[in-house]
Amino acid sequence: MKIGIISDSLRLGFAESVKKAASLGARGIQKYMTRGDFAAENLTPARIAEIRDIMASNGMVFSAICGDFGWDLAHPGVVERSKAVLDKTKELGCNIVTTHIGHIDENDEARLEIFRKNALALGEYAHSMGAYFASETGTEKADVLRRFLDSVGTPGIAVNLDPANLVMCADDDPVAAVKTLSGYIVHTHAKDGIRRADGSWLEVPLGQGGVDWPRYLKALDSIGYNGYLTIEREVGEDPAGDIGMAVDFLKENLSKI
Repeated sequence: MKIGIISDSLRLGFAESVKKAASLGARGIQKYMTRGDFAAENLTPARIAEIRDIMASNGMVFSAICGDFGWDLAHPGVVERSKAVLDKTKELGCNIVTTHIGHIDENDEARLEIFRKNALALGEYAHSMGAYFASETGTEKADVLRRFLDSVGTPGIAVNLDPANLVMCADDDPVAAVKTLSGYIVHTHAKDGIRRADGSWLEVPLGQGGVDWPRYLKALDSIGYNGYLTIEREVGEDPAGDIGMAVDFLKENLSKI
């Protein structure tokens, strides 16, 4: 398994964030492609070449691209905009786009049917170019997500496993989720958090939350996962410091497998 960093978590400009991620010991980064000069519609051939040069000069690759517009799969613009993100992702030499697809309510068949239709369109489009459109684990339990993905039935649909989301939002076990979602997992986030008794949650540095990292990493290893553990830090006063500690934490735990 390889260590990555969501470059946006460093709160720096793109070139500076890539350099910083490399200095912290990461091998790859994930970047949002939804806004500003990194929005898909703003990525001209010249800008693509510039980005690839920045990455190569720092010995880095994209672990994945984030195509999360804050929409669910029922949004009328999600297919068109996500296809544009997939196109530009491939131009950057990456083949994984991750997003939150929205809460899966198995009791709302009408909405689920729209989800399936759009997931199938994006999964087939991704598969046609040798890529994946990966749903990040979110508010539903892993078995619910598995049933949905099975019902879509295309190899282009995959999973970005975020263990902290399962703990914080879904009140689920990330270790068990690895087995449940086996075969779909193409990317993971390294994040930790706690779920309070009242149902609220709090993101915390790696190793300080509800994710059992030694067992979780062993579970990933047991299914043959050798992709990225991409560190995400959405809160905190010192993101670079927290991320640096997370890199060391992951390296220490990976050395024990």
